[in-house]
Amino acid sequence: MPGLRIGRTTAVVVTAAAVGLGAVACGESGDAGQSAAPATSSVTRPGPLFDECGALSDDEVAAAFGLGAFTTVTRNSVGCQWENFVGGPSVSFSWYRGSPIGRERAGSDLIGRPAVDVEIGGRAGFMGSYQNEIGQTTLCEIGVDFGGDFIHWSISYSNFTPAADACVVARDLATTSVERVQK
Repeated sequence: MPGLRIGRTTAVVVTAAAVGLGAVACGESGDAGQSAAPATSSVTRPGPLFDECGALSDDEVAAAFGLGAFTTVTRNSVGCQWENFVGGPSVSFSWYRGSPIGRERAGSDLIGRPAVDVEIGGRAGFMGSYQNEIGQTTLCEIGVDFGGDFIHWSISYSNFTPAADACVVARDLATTSVERVQK
């Protein structure tokens, strides 16, 4: 194409893809009359829409712990994070579009927070947690599956004595988000 310029990396990637497709097309078959099976797509239907911050207000997040006000650190269409610097936790909500929940669950297992199955509002999900040396739950995460999407709530106490059970609060916040999902 006139005027089309591509960088060296792009050319290498395009060339590698073309070679790979050629190898598949030219591969040997056990029967010359059979064609290769068609490729399948991993595209899934998008899940429902969630309002900003999982449809919870800053006041609702703070009330879940019975603590004073939280500072909102991040707020956008796919995630929010709150901090409470007076004896409280860090709280985050994330909405993953087009991402498999299994990858998040496996990550929880790999970093020492064994995931267990949970059900929130009739939806399958997982919960992973970590306890400190005296048995207090100092981190809890819950992911809820929506087909091709999932939501994730995480509660983490860092250098604070837990003011409320992190898994109870994470479950309550996840339940509220699921109840308020836009159908």
